[in-house]
Amino acid sequence: MFTPKYRLFLRAHCGTIRELKLGMPTDYQIRRDIVRFGAMLHSLGFIAATDGNISVRLDQDRILVTPTGMSKGMMTPSDLVVVDRNGRKVKGKRQVTSEIGMHLLIYRMRPDINGIVHAHPRTATGFAAAGMALNQPLVCEVVIGLGLIPLAPYGTPGTPELAATLEPLIPQYDAILMANHGVVTYGSDLQSAYMKMETVEHFAQIALVTHVLGQQKPLACEDLEKLVAARRRYLGVNSAAPMPVYAGMDDDSPDERVIAVKPARSHPSHHRRGIVFQREN
Repeated sequence: MFTPKYRLFLRAHCGTIRELKLGMPTDYQIRRDIVRFGAMLHSLGFIAATDGNISVRLDQDRILVTPTGMSKGMMTPSDLVVVDRNGRKVKGKRQVTSEIGMHLLIYRMRPDINGIVHAHPRTATGFAAAGMALNQPLVCEVVIGLGLIPLAPYGTPGTPELAATLEPLIPQYDAILMANHGVVTYGSDLQSAYMKMETVEHFAQIALVTHVLGQQKPLACEDLEKLVAARRRYLGVNSAAPMPVYAGMDDDSPDERVIAVKPARSHPSHHRRGIVFQREN
């Protein structure tokens, strides 16, 4: 009896097979990733109750986002909501997060971004509530991966006011403190965005210790130049943002200020190189 060696599939299934073959995540896999990272944020104390939100860009027209009014540590894949580029719900049983405008703005301004995490990690949010940016180059890994972490002015959550405070900073940085609110991080995929959130909180804890000790020793200009050059050798650093790394020296040395200069946009590789440093005498 003849036994066929190959199983035939309907043409309608070919797209799904192609995605699996190329290792591309399916819609359900992306949903599971959002649920997993939401649980991790909750377990680390980065969010409490129904705080925070997560999203992933599915394609040019659709975004998968966490729902409003639900603990991000208790979600299931079916709880997530799909919205269009204008924030209108196109699929899902729950309501869209009230902070969808912030996500839409980041995706609109940064075509390289496909994942966003917004949370309230304790230490970093403490800096934001104190009106303090994380803008001193104290740790080399943070210089390479994020540059400085600026502070956006306060904007009421869930309103266009919040997006307006972030807009000037989004093209330059991949992590932003929001005054009296929390932190937003974003990356080429959801894992990258989540890792940046961990990095922000870890760096905030280190910065807090230096404040308690009453002493900070920022990296020198020459060391910063080497670290920015090293970004090209790190596979995890693939941001299109220049990510400036220094806000300026302290008041004790005004003649040794370091200025972060954004590269010209004439060549795409400039985005990967970060910034150029100049001394001002």
